[in-house]
Amino acid sequence: MNAHDERGTTMTGVDPSRLDDQQLMKELETIHRTRHDTLLYGSNDALRTHNERMAQLEGEYLRRNPRRPVAPGRTREGARERTSSDSATPTASGT
Repeated sequence: MNAHDERGTTMTGVDPSRLDDQQLMKELETIHRTRHDTLLYGSNDALRTHNERMAQLEGEYLRRNPRRPVAPGRTREGARERTSSDSATPTASGT
């Protein structure tokens, strides 16, 4: 039995902890790029495998980058501020 075909645990690809940072980013970019098509057109098994692999890769990224930069607009508070400032600023018609 090899690392790519372990019965009882779905493991596709290389264990994320064994990837260097550049390889990990490439894997993340690829899986995010293919996400939409897998959701729309993949079998249930393909989607389940995709979900598991994405969770493994993203978990490894977060483990390596616990203090990654977070854009203020990508937080709940930032989204609320954006929404309230949009609705609080009336638009003048004809100007």
